[in-house]
Amino acid sequence: MGLRILLLTTDAYGGHGGIALYNRDIVDALAAMPDVAEIVVIPRTMPLEPVGIPGKVRFIAGAVGRKWRFVGAALAAAASQPFDLVICGHIHLLSLAGLVNLKLRAPLVLMAYGIDVWQPPSRWARQWLPAVHAIWSISAITTERMNQWARLPATRYVQLPNAIHLDRYGMAPRRTDLQARHGLVGARVIMTLARLPEKERYKGIDEVLKTFPALLQDIPNLKYLVAGDGNDRARLEQKARTMGIAEHVIFAGMIPEADKADYFRLADAFVMPGRGEGFGFVFLEALACGVPVVGSQLDGSREALRDGLLGELANPADLDSVRACILRALATPHGIPPGLSYFDWPHFQARLAAALRNLLNSPETSP
Repeated sequence: MGLRILLLTTDAYGGHGGIALYNRDIVDALAAMPDVAEIVVIPRTMPLEPVGIPGKVRFIAGAVGRKWRFVGAALAAAASQPFDLVICGHIHLLSLAGLVNLKLRAPLVLMAYGIDVWQPPSRWARQWLPAVHAIWSISAITTERMNQWARLPATRYVQLPNAIHLDRYGMAPRRTDLQARHGLVGARVIMTLARLPEKERYKGIDEVLKTFPALLQDIPNLKYLVAGDGNDRARLEQKARTMGIAEHVIFAGMIPEADKADYFRLADAFVMPGRGEGFGFVFLEALACGVPVVGSQLDGSREALRDGLLGELANPADLDSVRACILRALATPHGIPPGLSYFDWPHFQARLAAALRNLLNSPETSP
């Protein structure tokens, strides 16, 4: 009889963004393990139609919506059958996961993605941390920032960086319809793909805008394509107008997942010199399309770029550094770097399998 796993999460299948993608990868990799019998996934939100759900996964779509619907689904799942592992997909859900696990008494894992754990959570969530057997962290910087307040043993953390499915990307000619739609024909293009809510102004878009007039002196036909949407978009658009560079800055809005790789391929360089990325999966996606990238010295993108092996690392507090890194990336030939295989799907599966094996064989969790 195989393992049964319960995952409580913000979003996964039918979700949008990096956390949802990471959770889908976790579930897909678990479902591919022969000794896993079933994974029950209970999402808090589901803005899109869920697709690609593995056969071993029971996805409780009826849990989305009201908070108490989600809580009720979690409690009902715990009451319906035993589980061998409980995964809490966000620290804000830890109190619920802890309560559910009082009945199940299974090993409890907490997922840590980035800024969600860089600052202390609610006192109620912190009280449940001692009940967590392992923290699967997306990066070393996330582990370091979390443990500044959590003060847990180092052995409690396991690094599980993002996976890149290289077969879903690859180099290809630029789509002329997208070039025409966004006025990019004949232009050199730098690009950022990111959510644009006010609370996430750490992506580095402001820094790129500030350095853009100087970049135009070097490359007069340069354009900046910003893909993504959110309530901070209007401020950024106004900033571009105030700076007199609006004709060079294109805000594409939310782009379909199916077109994402083609948007990356529009760019001569992907740039996101931010301050708050827990990892930065978009860097791997751009690299998998053969596009040179610029990340940051100050956040998890340093790990995504393997300390500069895979791309440029700018200091977002130094506009000269941002400008120099962008110019070097624009001068770099397109190509998929061999070192990107460090994050490929087989390596991700192996890391997750080792994390699961070590957890279940630990003296703290062994029966």
